[in-house]
Amino acid sequence: MSSVPLSPGLTADPTGSHLAVRGALLAGAGAVVALWWHDPTALAGIGDRVTAAGRLAGLLGAYLVLVQVLLMSRLPWFERAVGFDRLTAWHRGLGTNTVLLLGAHVLLVVEGYALADHRAVVDTGWRVLSTYPDMLKALAGLALFVLVAWTSARTARRRLSYEAWYALHLGAYLAVALAFFHQVSSGEDFVGHPANRWLWTGLYGAVGVAVVLSRVVAPARAWWRHRMVVDRVVVEAPGVVSVWVRGRRLDELGARAGQFLLWRFLAPGHLWSAHPYSLSAAPDRGTLRITVKDAGDHSAALAHLRPGTPVLAEGPFGHFTLERRVGHRLLFVAGGSGIGPVRALAEELVTRDRHRHPVDAVLLYRAGDAADLALRHELELLAQRSGLVVRYLVGHRADLGYDPLAGHRLADLVPDVRSRDVYVCGPAGLAHDVLRSLRELRVPVRQLHSEEFEIR
Repeated sequence: MSSVPLSPGLTADPTGSHLAVRGALLAGAGAVVALWWHDPTALAGIGDRVTAAGRLAGLLGAYLVLVQVLLMSRLPWFERAVGFDRLTAWHRGLGTNTVLLLGAHVLLVVEGYALADHRAVVDTGWRVLSTYPDMLKALAGLALFVLVAWTSARTARRRLSYEAWYALHLGAYLAVALAFFHQVSSGEDFVGHPANRWLWTGLYGAVGVAVVLSRVVAPARAWWRHRMVVDRVVVEAPGVVSVWVRGRRLDELGARAGQFLLWRFLAPGHLWSAHPYSLSAAPDRGTLRITVKDAGDHSAALAHLRPGTPVLAEGPFGHFTLERRVGHRLLFVAGGSGIGPVRALAEELVTRDRHRHPVDAVLLYRAGDAADLALRHELELLAQRSGLVVRYLVGHRADLGYDPLAGHRLADLVPDVRSRDVYVCGPAGLAHDVLRSLRELRVPVRQLHSEEFEIR
């Protein structure tokens, strides 16, 4: 499945472990404030007070930068505790605040120095930039942070290719390094305070080690262990292809139907970026499959992958699995490339659960044209083997004159919808509309399952 955003925050978290992680991150921020508060330097006037406020903004901004890096470090235990969708939401939500704090740090410190020295702000700014150690590095780092924040805005993301966005965001690691040198060489909370400097250096080092282990070592180790390569590419519908990947002991990945991995194909045009695609078949010991709709240069190029192309895969990620259901009666709603993970869930339900519970599931497949119904034959085979009911909702709204997934129509199609766990997967608009219809029908939130796994 391509990296299509779904409505976040609707998959129940029975463990509440994300609250513990949130608490730990808040405690870290409290420790940063305590470090600033216990500075013994006296504040002699308004200039010193403004400078002190700027120092606090800088410390909190630098801490949030590390949190941002950690949130997207793809540590398996971190993702299991919080969920990829929630991590992504936190990452986006903190981005603007981080840049604002860093900008406030610069403005407040320069203003504070200007007030203390009774000099013009511009002259003071130039003096700080030209005479303080590592200030040019700090300025370059701030510029990179601003660029990353700007390209993260929704309008900018739409104009940039994923590859360009990814390359720009790699600059965030350089920005972190540049800012670190400035902090330990010029920061008043570290110069002359060796204990603070060692603690801060250790914090940066720990995050750096986590990133290297999860983003470099783990994928390389996984490839060496599983030796994944492209087995074949199959055209499923116009603009939709399935990529079969074979390897060794793939069951040891622990992947479940409905989850996704970050895929990097070692071929021209694919090497420098990893994309999230969901499994479209229940995983087994020797093969994995993804089904991707043409939604851009990268997804379109998957049709030209050659058998034998090496594959690096990070994951699995996501909580969009049958383990999250409340009961045994299900409704699947899929549209576009969302049929991939839904088809995998249906397969797991039919092959694994039918021996324990009779299959009681309905699958609604929304498409504009009948030709767009990818994996239709496979769905019908699953239906023949079980109690799965598949219904195709075909036609454009403008031609039909109505929305087949409106609340009252869902109630007509599935009268007992309130007693079912509902799994929704598809383009953002479809997912949002379906979830709104389900809320109108008063389906309990704990029975609604969707997940956002867009990484930009």
